[in-house]
Amino acid sequence: MPNFIAFLSYALINTFTPGPNNILSMTFATNMGFKKTFKFILGVAAGFTVVMIICNYFNLFLFSAVPITGEIMKIFGAIYIIYLAVKILRSNSDENNSLMEKSSSFGAGLLLQFFNPKVILYGITVTSSFITPYYKSNLSIILFSLFLAFLSFLSTCSWALFGTAFQRILKRHHAAFNALMAILLLYTAFSILKS
Repeated sequence: MPNFIAFLSYALINTFTPGPNNILSMTFATNMGFKKTFKFILGVAAGFTVVMIICNYFNLFLFSAVPITGEIMKIFGAIYIIYLAVKILRSNSDENNSLMEKSSSFGAGLLLQFFNPKVILYGITVTSSFITPYYKSNLSIILFSLFLAFLSFLSTCSWALFGTAFQRILKRHHAAFNALMAILLLYTAFSILKS
């Protein structure tokens, strides 16, 4: 039987700390509002669910392949996150809305999960530590995956609501805010490469 307190602590800390999903949700909500960001959040939740299910079902395979797969995903994920940071940093107010509209789609949120090493590594560790050693049924795997995706949904919504609540202040200091978000994304990318 897994330790549910440790499971919940690990899951909450990993989903609510800064990462590409949370930072982009807050950035999009700050610039476009919560309503327009919601489709991105739903895409994140859908992609997160799929990644958690894949991590559960292929946990043993992934662990045997991690030395190769893990390093490749780290590099591609870091490159993608750096790309997002540069786009946010270089955008000005006029082109920012256009960039945000394109980048904040359901598909972009979904696709991000497959290149987000934080989500993939989190999925591998949470499933191998707390789920697959104790639960093997399809129903258990799907329910745990949905629960973890729900936590991710709550997290991205929280960050987006923060961005919306402080929209006026953050828009007034657009350049500084974008620079801070870009720095956080760069920090995320370099942390992933160092791990």
